Amino acid sequence: MSQVNLEVGHVRAHSSASDMQAVSYESYGPLEQLALRDRAQPIARAGEVLVRVHAAALHIADVFAVRGEPYPVRFVTGLMKPKYGVPGFDVCGVVEAVGTSVTRVRVGERVFGTCFGSCAQLVSVSEETLAHAPERLSSAQAASLGTSGLAALHALRECARIKPGQKLLINGAAGGIGTFALQLAKGWGAEVTAVCSGGRRELMLKLGADHVIDHTREDFTEGAARYDVILDNVENHSLERCRRALTPSGLLILNSGVGADGLAFWVRLLKPLVLSPFSKQTYRRYLSVPNHKDLEELAALASSGQITPVIGETFPLRETARALEHIAGGHALGKTIIEVQG
Repeated sequence: MSQVNLEVGHVRAHSSASDMQAVSYESYGPLEQLALRDRAQPIARAGEVLVRVHAAALHIADVFAVRGEPYPVRFVTGLMKPKYGVPGFDVCGVVEAVGTSVTRVRVGERVFGTCFGSCAQLVSVSEETLAHAPERLSSAQAASLGTSGLAALHALRECARIKPGQKLLINGAAGGIGTFALQLAKGWGAEVTAVCSGGRRELMLKLGADHVIDHTREDFTEGAARYDVILDNVENHSLERCRRALTPSGLLILNSGVGADGLAFWVRLLKPLVLSPFSKQTYRRYLSVPNHKDLEELAALASSGQITPVIGETFPLRETARALEHIAGGHALGKTIIEVQG
């Protein structure tokens, strides 16, 4: 399908040879603190690639990283103060320089992958989390493949091991992970039910969904249908209610970091894992770790047309804070993109 662009902006580089522009923050706090500032250009160390950023894709983890909440995010971003100070975990751009021992990519090639600090004109990325960008995708689409595409791939391939004919329900099917998961599951022969708001029904059907549930009118946990696998990207129902929608030996994959804090966060995080060994059903959380091999698999799936990224809104670099506010509101369609260079 073609990407949906609701707003597009361009920001071009205006920096000295040793400086670049990046959206940055110095301490954890509100999204409003983000501002476009001059920063020293990064360099490509051994095993790293310097990428001139064309597009960065954002998701809810970027909101957590700026706010420093929920607190466990700081084990990655820095306990007391941000390690990186620039949002953005996904990138597409052109290789500007390569460090020693880099063998897979060359200067001038278009690449995509995952990194820290992609809301900048230049970013240094490990070669292990980069792959060549599919020719059929725009830079915005390629940037969106990384974190969300890998999360969907790992959920369905590693956790669910989806097989033809299985009944899969995706809660939050219109989001970044959900739109990828829907397309992957259909490509592997599953019968997919998409849960989203009613206004996105046609998009879900266009992506291949067999059934669509409008969560504003119907609660999937109260319906008669039972599912072999539920991929829950929202976690807006209790574990007990989700269990009712599973087959007796079904699998619930929980994949959301919003909706709770403090003690409630830890209870929600750990309760399914504690109860799973005592149930015929299985409740799982998982960790999606970026790697070159799986990025290349996503690129191949995109090149073949099995998956096509869904782009909801595109913002210029200087409006990164507004883009993150849009995501934090919980209504983003597909991927939200920061366009850095056309």
